Amino acid sequence: MTSKPNAAHVRELLLQALETERGGIQVYGAAIRAARNKDLKQEWEGYLEETRNHERILTRVFEAMGLDTEMSSPGREVVAHQGASLVAAIEMAMANAKPADAELVAAECVVLAETKDHMNWELIGQVAEQGGPHAEVLAQAHAAVETQEDHHLYHTRGWARELWIQRLGMPAVLPPPEEQKDVQTAIGAARAEKARQDYL
Repeated sequence: MTSKPNAAHVRELLLQALETERGGIQVYGAAIRAARNKDLKQEWEGYLEETRNHERILTRVFEAMGLDTEMSSPGREVVAHQGASLVAAIEMAMANAKPADAELVAAECVVLAETKDHMNWELIGQVAEQGGPHAEVLAQAHAAVETQEDHHLYHTRGWARELWIQRLGMPAVLPPPEEQKDVQTAIGAARAEKARQDYL
């Protein structure tokens, strides 16, 4: 069953999605500065470039839909605040904590940012499935970023878990199984986590 999406809320979703990407660029910049593990730093550098491209893709969506990329909304302001808070948290950890702990904070902050980002794109995909005048534009944008967003969330969540395990003094799998198995789905991430003992 399909129904016409609420246009005002679609616009709000897109505003929040664009702000999430902009905030994500800043979060990744801070996280890269906090990264100690070379593999993790390299991965985040790649994600930063992909996030910059996601911002460009959304900007083109705004242009195609006749929307203002700088339009404000209460929800967008909250998203901007959340992004700035994550950057501040990473910087606080870098200033006051041990480098390994700051790296862990950075990983957690990336997971938080990517959780919102991943949900935004899932919802954009669902809006596209409902049809309408902008369905093709939204579907193309969603298809261009979907797999990358899966990587960002599931792989970094694996890194955060394994960094915590390492700090707890237990054997860690670095890079995490999610990275080694090139996980792209929630089911794949769950299977990778369950199989982590096989990598020890």
